[in-house]
Amino acid sequence: MSESVPLRIGKSLVIAIDGPSGSGKSSVARETAHRLGLAYQDTGAMYRALALVCLENGVEVHNQAAVEALAKRFYFEQWFDPGVGMVAAGLDQERALDVTDEIREPRVSEAVSAVATNLGARTELIRRQRAAIESVRSRMVVEGRDITTVVAPQAEVRLLLTASEAARLARRGAQLAASGESQTAEQVAAQVLARDAKDATVVEFQRAADGVVTIDSSDLDFEQTVQAVLRLVRETVGG
Repeated sequence: MSESVPLRIGKSLVIAIDGPSGSGKSSVARETAHRLGLAYQDTGAMYRALALVCLENGVEVHNQAAVEALAKRFYFEQWFDPGVGMVAAGLDQERALDVTDEIREPRVSEAVSAVATNLGARTELIRRQRAAIESVRSRMVVEGRDITTVVAPQAEVRLLLTASEAARLARRGAQLAASGESQTAEQVAAQVLARDAKDATVVEFQRAADGVVTIDSSDLDFEQTVQAVLRLVRETVGG
């Protein structure tokens, strides 16, 4: 069900959500945006798109200077309607393609941490993420790994969505299976935990910063988690 009336009509309402892999932050953030009538931004899609453009154009993802240079000029577009979720990317706008599905491929998952830990590339992508928030008059649910502390530290609502390691691995395994990908439990664990370890070298996303509320969804189903987020939003901004 949707909220009957959008909160803070005519005022900014940025909901910043961070969390580790498999915490459910993307699906929960998208549904929260849908129910509150807000735009939705998956910042991880931007890093994945850059990784894909690198792979497709022979740019070595560990070549920091080359990746940073590409980050400053590659074309990226994300539809902010939570019911759409489309992503387009390419070397430039003329050569951009719909990469909504491609950015979720295993080869991109394996390469994305090298891009996400490139400080020069991060600086450019953070600039774009902030611009995206401003483009919708600061009425957006934004999720990622450094939203509450770097991208939108002044957000009206800031939360860390987490879950136990067992719960996160089970969810990611189910997600992969639903998309038709066949991976062993060991492969799923390597994908989830290894990426968290790499990304943790440049940003803290497993412990809440000051003023950030933690929601542990280990024992909650999807609807219960969404309701927990909506309660926090209402308690924080009213409505």
